[in-house]
Amino acid sequence: MNLHYLQHVPFEGLGSIASWAKARRAQISRTRLFADEALPSADEIDLLVVMGGPMGVYDERDHPWLIPEKEFLKQAINSGTRILGVCLGAQLIADVLGARIYPNDHKEIGWFPIQGVRAAPSSSIEKVLSNAGEVFHWHGDTYDLPTGATHLAKSHACKNQAFSVGNQILALQFHLETTPDAARALIDHCGAEIVNAPYIQPAREILTDQHEFERINILMAECLDLLLPNKKSDH
Repeated sequence: MNLHYLQHVPFEGLGSIASWAKARRAQISRTRLFADEALPSADEIDLLVVMGGPMGVYDERDHPWLIPEKEFLKQAINSGTRILGVCLGAQLIADVLGARIYPNDHKEIGWFPIQGVRAAPSSSIEKVLSNAGEVFHWHGDTYDLPTGATHLAKSHACKNQAFSVGNQILALQFHLETTPDAARALIDHCGAEIVNAPYIQPAREILTDQHEFERINILMAECLDLLLPNKKSDH
């Protein structure tokens, strides 16, 4: 399996996804867009992971690499590549699929619960997310649901927390991949966003329970196992 990830800032990497991939003997490669690295051919990738970042989808003047990244995402979608989008990655996927991206009424930073959107989840990923409980958030923007997408999760602060497109794409507004070290890096680099607000936790509360990170990392692995086509696993 060839896993490729798109990285927008040095301090937001794969997190627990790296351990999941290594356990499945995957070949891992990356494009550090902030360093102007070249994008690969979408045909060479079994699983594309689009990571988060503090910039917005429309910040093309400050981050001109967003333009070729969006074109690359279109190519990956059209070629049938399996794709996971996390936070900014989810917003980029929604944008490429024609949905509107805009500031949410509230920023969510810290541990807050998500809920499934259907009383009787029909897919395996829906079942995983409907039972997820509290997950880790760090986002201010949100998106409308793309045409043809399946709405998977919501929260009190944000209506559209996750969606899928068939068996090909999974987009998560929240972070299941975050480890304690990754959370500390976010606090170090983006701590100015931690202010007194209804859905923002103090840094000390974010880092209080290390076992919560282990729990969401297990959920991340379950989602990836369901997203990855069997014919492309473990080779």
